[in-house]
Amino acid sequence: MELNYKLLGEGQPLLILHGLFGTLDNWQTLGREFSKTYQVYLIDLRNHGRSPHSPEFSYQLMSDDLLEFIQQHQLQNPMIIGHSMGGKVAMNFALQNPDKLSKLLVADIAPKYYPPHHDDILAGFRSIDLASVKNRQEADDQLAVNVNDYGTRQFLLKNLYRKEDNSFGWRLNLDAIEANLPQVLSNIDSDTPFTNPTLFLRGGNSRYIKPEQDLPQIQKLFPNARIETIENAGHWLHAEQPQEFYGLTMEFLQG
Repeated sequence: MELNYKLLGEGQPLLILHGLFGTLDNWQTLGREFSKTYQVYLIDLRNHGRSPHSPEFSYQLMSDDLLEFIQQHQLQNPMIIGHSMGGKVAMNFALQNPDKLSKLLVADIAPKYYPPHHDDILAGFRSIDLASVKNRQEADDQLAVNVNDYGTRQFLLKNLYRKEDNSFGWRLNLDAIEANLPQVLSNIDSDTPFTNPTLFLRGGNSRYIKPEQDLPQIQKLFPNARIETIENAGHWLHAEQPQEFYGLTMEFLQG
């Protein structure tokens, strides 16, 4: 699958993978900062953003897409950053293709199974009547019935776009994502660890990585990993504390 991407800067390749319901647009601000040092590839994963849609959706397929992308662009020794679902894609890819990347940074996700927790968001997406919505404010009003948090709604509504006939549509493949959500929540595992330098960044207010519980599995799969915490940040730590995220990331990438 030929993934949509945006290229910024020059230097050693740095690939950035967004999370579930996200797009490469979520990383444009930090991407521009990283592009002062690296050749940054902001990537839309399958069924997200402007990348192709498919009824098939799994970490194996997304890892295969990433391998195809690296080979297609002839990238040598890239480093990979993945947030949330993108972090699981990056972990799975690194475990299967350890010779295809030099460093791995995982943002606020562990290689474990997560119980279902997206019901409100999916109900919110389904509640928006795209045929009758006239503007983004109307879409936001309808989404607010199921999704209380304004910031989360703004993040989700980045997927809304106007089609050629001036009606609204979703960039993401909602049907495929919903049908395959158990795949997104599944754990990442391997018999062979990824031994290159790895950094897990977690939000201090987030419960996605619990060091006391998750460290054994992280160290089993990524023995050269360490966990750093960004205080006063939740799951979207790169958006909530971008300067600290940038500083810790650059320290790791250049270390």
